[in-house]
Amino acid sequence: MNESFGNIWHQWHNYLVEWTRDRAPKLIIILVLAFIFVRLLGVITRKVVVLAEKNSSRGTLRAQQVRTVAGVVRSAGVFFILFFAFMQVLDAFSFNLAPLLASAGIAGLAIGFGAQTLVKDVINGFFILAENQFEVGDTIKVSGVGGTVEEITMRRTILRDADGTVHILPNSTIQVVSNLTRDWSQVSLHVAVDYSENSDRIISLLKEVTEAVYAEPSYKGDIVAEPQVHGIERVRGQEVDYLVTVKVRPGKQYGVAREMRRRIKSCFEQQKIKAGAPAQVYIGQMPG
Repeated sequence: MNESFGNIWHQWHNYLVEWTRDRAPKLIIILVLAFIFVRLLGVITRKVVVLAEKNSSRGTLRAQQVRTVAGVVRSAGVFFILFFAFMQVLDAFSFNLAPLLASAGIAGLAIGFGAQTLVKDVINGFFILAENQFEVGDTIKVSGVGGTVEEITMRRTILRDADGTVHILPNSTIQVVSNLTRDWSQVSLHVAVDYSENSDRIISLLKEVTEAVYAEPSYKGDIVAEPQVHGIERVRGQEVDYLVTVKVRPGKQYGVAREMRRRIKSCFEQQKIKAGAPAQVYIGQMPG
């Protein structure tokens, strides 16, 4: 009994000595490198967030999106670093990794089939944030609905339309995005005037009105370029349409358009300009 116990102890002693000499340094190196990589990834993501907060022209909104992306990248990076380190630690203890990797592959395949929509949401949300396709406060049209973006997450986007209705869209359903407030917006006014009015006079009056609005101090900061009077856009019956376009800052198109319409109406009333009337068709029976 004592001799058997001594043999077992001798074998364990030799194994520990051999393991300490050959594999313990590898284990220490793996743990140290994993710690360094995790800390380095954390430092890099924090630096990116700080730079985004300093350079963001939209303030905290864009910085919040960068912070979200950085958090996802950090979490995924830490997971892969720890998973790789765990595999190497098991190898250092002479575990057979083939069955474990096969089980992990089967489990990952099952999870992928069960949560593929969620994975699509997260991946699409990541690229929406990383590519800055739209931001909180932008007005967009997407998936058949439109409205102002109130919240963006990795899984969903929340819009509120002009009626106050809230639309919650999974990011996987977002295919084509029409951003109405990126960089600048454009006001397009179709001014209908009676066919008998002189076209050169109408164009001259429209230019006077648009130039007056452009020179107005209260609207000078909202209009980014000089308004353009393009001339006759369409002739239909006794009605002639004149096109006026104005480039404005995002979100300012509604106020500028209302002021333009008000001043054009006032000018036409003072100059006795007749407004256009749509063509009318009367259907009836001719007298005998």
